Amino acid sequence: MKLGRNDRCWCGSGKKYKVCHERFDSILDFHKANGSVVPSRKIIKNETQIQGIRESAKINIAVLDYVTEHIKSGITTAEIDKWVYEQTTAMGGIPAPLNYEGFPKSVCTSINDVVCHGIPSKNAVLKDGDIINVDVSTILKGYFSDSSRMFCIGSVSLEKKRLVNIAKQSLEVGLKKVKPWRHLGDMGQAINDFVKANGYSVVREIGGHGIGLAFHEDPWVSYVSRQGEEMLMVPGMMFTIEPMINMGSHRININQTDGWTVTTKDGLSSAQWEIQVLVTEDGYEIIAY
Repeated sequence: MKLGRNDRCWCGSGKKYKVCHERFDSILDFHKANGSVVPSRKIIKNETQIQGIRESAKINIAVLDYVTEHIKSGITTAEIDKWVYEQTTAMGGIPAPLNYEGFPKSVCTSINDVVCHGIPSKNAVLKDGDIINVDVSTILKGYFSDSSRMFCIGSVSLEKKRLVNIAKQSLEVGLKKVKPWRHLGDMGQAINDFVKANGYSVVREIGGHGIGLAFHEDPWVSYVSRQGEEMLMVPGMMFTIEPMINMGSHRININQTDGWTVTTKDGLSSAQWEIQVLVTEDGYEIIAY
């Protein structure tokens, strides 16, 4: 729809188009004309929405902080699920994974060779030497946040510690490529090159995603993409950076019984950290970690 310069902007900010997104749209049109994949308006957040998402993220971060303080050997993943549910709801939030497309728990807990979407269980007891990813997602007043952290339980082998550290460093490598009017593929290639140089592989079939007004929005974010390709990153876009790093092959299996649990095909360990980022006018803002 063509807007007049004095019309209210399409983003819902209430501001006049000429002082809000007129220049943004002209830059977007330029890149689109030059072959770039550009985001739709529905995934561009205005300041009111961004503030709501920040408030959701405060809960998400606090819940992960609670897990950080209490996780240890002997704890079951069912107990972690209980912590996440109780802490999230006590702060006014809703655990986003609970009943999402049939997922039965409030958090994903992925141990050792579980790549992602591990289902908490009273039978899964953390033991010395394990590594685990705890993936927390929160809804607050309709706004979504999402981040995850790795935890080393007790005395972990140097091999596993290195995997966990390289996975975390890959986020920092990717963040350096998050810039407005650049492509998601810039980040994807930087992460993949870094991981491969360190002797590991990146899962291909599962990636990051847009988030904020829904749990999963466009764009889908690959970490095996190429520089100059994939969707254009623009101010107001929000997505997760969450490469899944395997110690061995990138190949994975999905549990056919529960339909959720993803494991490495070769049985070697996998590690993942996840952050939620907002593209700004001059770079990025980390929303949840």
